[in-house]
Amino acid sequence: MLVRAYLRASTKEQDAGRAKADLVDFCQARALTIAATYEENESGASLHRPQLFRLLEDSHPGDVLLIEQVDRLSRLSEQDWDKLKALIKEKGVRVVALDLPTSHMMMKSDDAFTSRMFDAINSMLLDMLAAIARKDYDDRRRRQAQGIAKAKAEGRMKGRPEDAKRNEAITLMLRSGQSWNTIVQATGASRSTLSRLSQRMKATDLAHADNCIPDSGD
Repeated sequence: MLVRAYLRASTKEQDAGRAKADLVDFCQARALTIAATYEENESGASLHRPQLFRLLEDSHPGDVLLIEQVDRLSRLSEQDWDKLKALIKEKGVRVVALDLPTSHMMMKSDDAFTSRMFDAINSMLLDMLAAIARKDYDDRRRRQAQGIAKAKAEGRMKGRPEDAKRNEAITLMLRSGQSWNTIVQATGASRSTLSRLSQRMKATDLAHADNCIPDSGD
């Protein structure tokens, strides 16, 4: 039996290896050694997890997939969680999570009957915790969307600040008659930005022309 530690964080700004010391301490307390560590920064709500699948590819029947919490393994939808579970079962890997005490028994049970009992209990609890993790993910995304919608409605959410220097340069290029393709290639601006600046330029020119109309004296 080899212990393979899996460490995941959602974004590159987060430290995926944050819990490594806790996993090492957990194994040392049980006279076990972590054979390999797999770290990645990917969303738990996605099956795009190269390091997790590399871990499973490296594993042999009876190996342990060690995680800090069940949500490090899955915030997946029910369908994707079923796919991942099927692969874990096919590989014969035991999932052990620090926050799931019943799973700890999977590391020391050699009796076939007892092992099957713990496996059944552990599987049920894993399903439950995975469902809770997904609900937490969905709830946070819903609250975030509600917050954004409220901020927009109240006028508190503005777009990105305008790049005034770039837009001034684009306006000068438009005035000089350069093609939109040339401007896009030179500045990296989108065609929608060029359209907006072109309309602004025309409105400004029109307002300036109106102001320059001589007074008739009437």
